[in-house]
Amino acid sequence: MNLSYWEQKSWFSNVDHTIVGSGIVGLSTALHLKKRFPKAKILILECGLLPQGASTKNAGFACFGSISELIDDLNSHSAQEMVTLVQKRWEGLQLLRKTLGDSTIEYQQLGGYELFGHRDKELLENCLNKKNEINGLLKPIFEEDVFEIRTNAFGFKRIQPDLFFNKFEGQIDTGKMMVALLKKAIVNGIMILNNCTVEAYSENFEDVDVKTDTLQFKTKKLLIATNGFASQMNIKETQPARAQVLITKPIEGLSIKGTFHLDKGYYYFRNIDNRILLGGGRNLDFKGEQTSKMAQTPLIQNRLEELLKTTILPNTHFEIDHRWSGIMGVGNLKKPIVKQVSNNVYCGVRLGGMGVAIGSIIGEELSRLVDN
Repeated sequence: MNLSYWEQKSWFSNVDHTIVGSGIVGLSTALHLKKRFPKAKILILECGLLPQGASTKNAGFACFGSISELIDDLNSHSAQEMVTLVQKRWEGLQLLRKTLGDSTIEYQQLGGYELFGHRDKELLENCLNKKNEINGLLKPIFEEDVFEIRTNAFGFKRIQPDLFFNKFEGQIDTGKMMVALLKKAIVNGIMILNNCTVEAYSENFEDVDVKTDTLQFKTKKLLIATNGFASQMNIKETQPARAQVLITKPIEGLSIKGTFHLDKGYYYFRNIDNRILLGGGRNLDFKGEQTSKMAQTPLIQNRLEELLKTTILPNTHFEIDHRWSGIMGVGNLKKPIVKQVSNNVYCGVRLGGMGVAIGSIIGEELSRLVDN
């Protein structure tokens, strides 16, 4: 790239901290670094026109795990590890709300529901049997029971009559959240470059050489916050996981309010602007959805439409307005990876589909790893 003297001087000389990824984690990391080091030059590199992974593409659930998800987590995590994950998600949500304000992100605590399909009687019974155990584990965090039983008052079909309800769950406007974070970063003098892909980096004793698809420069510290694309930055504990989503056109008289989980959280839907936003289906093709390609597949999109017709809106006419996909970062464990990779390189990745909940607090933890 043919840089002018001014471009080189203002953007690429004496860079203290370079962050890869302008999503929730990347922006939160930059803001916390700016608090610690007010005079530091902080540069964020983003490969997309907008944050490319999931930060502007998620469903806007302010959640920390449905009861079946938490029970399933106990198969691969200890009880204390599961509780610690929930606490981190809950604290992350409070940090996000404090940082931006509820009205800015349109936070609404309408509660969250878990539905059980007509063939999932055994799963429901397991959740009913373990309700008191899970509530007991979470009581030190919330100081009261989290999960309770509700009946189906929404007209859903082909589900079990009992629903689990969690009054602590909420929802946000994802776009407004990200616009607010970007504005806050710019106001604080943090520089953001879009359509700039990091292809490689090499570490020296005192700094890091960063090679992008357009230029090469040096930075004192490099922080990787790309989550779903972390494996491309040699963070092998994280794999991409595509999440496909669709949204209906506005539906007159829509009475469904809240966030909803189905099939151990592999499907999820909510109300937004008199529409139903529905996503999920990764469990239909785990191998095929382990990709960083933004696309939709007939297998999953057809299943999402089928769920709308047979379960969510069985007696309501609707039309699909838009479809999209986002890329999450997942792994064998759900605990996020926040670590020092080498002398001057750090990472905060593997958010496991809980970026809204834990992105802010992972950014704060990542910023604390940097010593100067």
